[in-house]
Amino acid sequence: MGFIERNTALERPTLIPEIALYLASEVTPLWQATEASLATNVMPPPFWAFAWVGGQSLARYLLDTPEQVAGRSVFDFGAGSGIVAIAAALAGATEVTAAEIDPYAAAAIHLNARRNGVDIAIYPGDPTRADPIAADVVTAGDICYEQPMTVRAMAWLRVAAGRGSLVLLGDPGRTYLPHTGLVEVARYSVPTTRELEDRDVREGIVYRVLPE
Repeated sequence: MGFIERNTALERPTLIPEIALYLASEVTPLWQATEASLATNVMPPPFWAFAWVGGQSLARYLLDTPEQVAGRSVFDFGAGSGIVAIAAALAGATEVTAAEIDPYAAAAIHLNARRNGVDIAIYPGDPTRADPIAADVVTAGDICYEQPMTVRAMAWLRVAAGRGSLVLLGDPGRTYLPHTGLVEVARYSVPTTRELEDRDVREGIVYRVLPE
């Protein structure tokens, strides 16, 4: 956790000012520090250190419509910084679990949850290797950037939907976003940075994932 606190800055994403996160920016050396660590195979790229558009949109949706999660259990897939999981907890979810395979991301989620005064349990592994967790709501933000990951994750999410979970996906139109089996429920204009995206503002869309 010391590495995270030394190499990030505490920020509030523009779309989600209610939530403070330890994030990287042009004034923090995290990416360079990570690249140095990568040379020794210590840690993966720090995707957890950025508030991606899909995650911000989904977090905003949960805060705007707390009835989606209030009094319910939530499982956040590929949680990254924990922004969606934290939003779910702030919106009144009774139990929130964040799934992350990156131990640095898990540590960041702990820090971010503590900073925002909520409790988040960690699922330390790849949930697609097992049956979907029994949760009332399953969330996933910005997971469609790589084809093998998208195919595996979407199949898992559709099974969860078929078993009765409300499955919500936040995405700004990534390359491998499926063209079918999704119902749009909200859309947001999300300020971003050229460090992460190819434009200054992207449309983040929240979808309900349908079962097969």
